[in-house]
Amino acid sequence: MTMSESFVSPVSPESLSALPPLVVVLGPTASGKSGLGIHLARRFNGEIVSADSRQVYRCLDIGTAKVTPEEQALVPHHLLDVADPRGIYTVSRFQHDAIAAIDDILARGKQPFLVGGSPHYIQVVVDHLDIPRIEPHRELRARLEARPLDDLLAQLEALDPASAAAIDRHNRRRVIRALEVCLVSGKPFSEQRGMAHPLYRSLLLGISWPRDVLYARIDARVDERMRQGMIQEVRDLLAQGISHERLDSLGLEYRYISRLLRGEFADEAEMVQRLKYAIHDFTRRQLTWFRRDTRITWLNGLDIERAEAVVESFLNDIFQGIQGIQGDREGRPYNTRS
Repeated sequence: MTMSESFVSPVSPESLSALPPLVVVLGPTASGKSGLGIHLARRFNGEIVSADSRQVYRCLDIGTAKVTPEEQALVPHHLLDVADPRGIYTVSRFQHDAIAAIDDILARGKQPFLVGGSPHYIQVVVDHLDIPRIEPHRELRARLEARPLDDLLAQLEALDPASAAAIDRHNRRRVIRALEVCLVSGKPFSEQRGMAHPLYRSLLLGISWPRDVLYARIDARVDERMRQGMIQEVRDLLAQGISHERLDSLGLEYRYISRLLRGEFADEAEMVQRLKYAIHDFTRRQLTWFRRDTRITWLNGLDIERAEAVVESFLNDIFQGIQGIQGDREGRPYNTRS
């Protein structure tokens, strides 16, 4: 299975119609996902499950644009601050925890919203991917760790071009894991993420901005993070024992500020400008991944009125389908309106 094929569902529309509903709010960095997710969850009696690969970690607040306590008070959020940044929170663990949270929300008569910009986190839930069960190989990892990142990337490109094209090329941990799976199993990592049967009927709602508008939003967010104390947040992480190497794997903001503190930039202004360009590049790769999925309904900016209409139509279709299968009965299985 190639990366481009990974969004093709093997389940018939008839089978999907019997599944419980999941609304996914996705989009690139700084597109406004969190705010729209909160608005829709409040409008449709829902709760939010975060699909962000860094917001799962405690103490990574400013750099990940984590929703504030005040925003979390507006609607329940799940899978925020569930992991220590010293350890590794795997995609497999996220899949398990997200499905448990979604099922709990459904069982309580609420509507789950999966909100985030980490494409693989979204896909492992929406398509219920069967993640490779390759156990860590200590000796192999040690050998890979000793090699330069450029060498690792070159080997990954030779063994698995699809994974090499999609991976965060600065994240040594992810590059090493992809290589580890390739070398231990003898097959490309990208060909081992098969689909199980989907657990939910998903509506994928994406936020799209013109490229220049999106870049302006990104730049404004970076400036705001710096004013909020992003550099001090990184200093605090270092004081807690988080290494510079670990900071490199926690995303661009932490990587670039770590480099600033190590003297790799002339000053803060240079770091900020380089960081903005790096996030622009990362965003292009996010959009490339998302654009492969033809199921996504795209909004032009924060079109709240259209978002509400699309979600309401989706949930009404689900409810009517359940009525058709089970017959009308007292008590809705999914509480779609507040």
